[in-house]
Amino acid sequence: MLELSQAVEFVRYEEGRSLPAEGQVVRESLVRLHVNGLELARMMCTPQDLDRLALGFLRSEGIIQGMADVRLVKVCPSRTCVDVWLRDANFELPGRPVITSGCGGGITFADLTTAAEPLESDLRVHPRQLGRLMSELLAGQQTRGIHTAALAEGETLIAVAEDVGRHNTLDKLWGYCLTEGLPTRDRILLSTGRISSEMLNKAARMGVPVVVSRTSPTTMSVALAVAWDITLVGYARRTSFNVYAGHGRIVEDEEGMTDAYS
Repeated sequence: MLELSQAVEFVRYEEGRSLPAEGQVVRESLVRLHVNGLELARMMCTPQDLDRLALGFLRSEGIIQGMADVRLVKVCPSRTCVDVWLRDANFELPGRPVITSGCGGGITFADLTTAAEPLESDLRVHPRQLGRLMSELLAGQQTRGIHTAALAEGETLIAVAEDVGRHNTLDKLWGYCLTEGLPTRDRILLSTGRISSEMLNKAARMGVPVVVSRTSPTTMSVALAVAWDITLVGYARRTSFNVYAGHGRIVEDEEGMTDAYS
């Protein structure tokens, strides 16, 4: 398996003096996604789990609904392209793409200004539950300078993904769940990256009612979270966090928790 980072030589300065050094930096590559032989997108990403990245991206864009729509997925040996062949031979490229605020320039074909129905979910979470999950996510990071995301059920991280792009981690998560037959609805999504509009849109399409970030949301993601009834949590630490939308899903009394927490 390709390592997420590679060793590079650099010059380190300490107390005004330079020293030769060597350390690890995260990998980043340009990867082309082709669907039925047509180039759909170019992605800056960490070249690992590219099949999951491609599948998750196609699912989040609504191009596929599940693995039943996919005939073949092939990652080229150089890891610079992914070919996806659909069972629908009449696939046509979608309209004008939107370059998002994702690291390295994310891409989506979705119209984020389109009204969507609020997300219905009975999921409730406890503050200490979110703190423990975020701590576990951060403790599991093996590579510096990379984003990590996870889906959690109750107190357990059921899927984890890493990539130089925070938006890519969500696509890799969904791709993993597609190939493993795991549902994403009514799960908790945790991320080390900023939650912007396209990140929240991906979470909404996954049916995730609680989104938790180690850092901040954007104004548009807050507005969308309010409109879509998604609980949006930022600056999550072991014992503190901010709730920007959907405070009603945060249950301070443990006796009020649902079976998903017990």
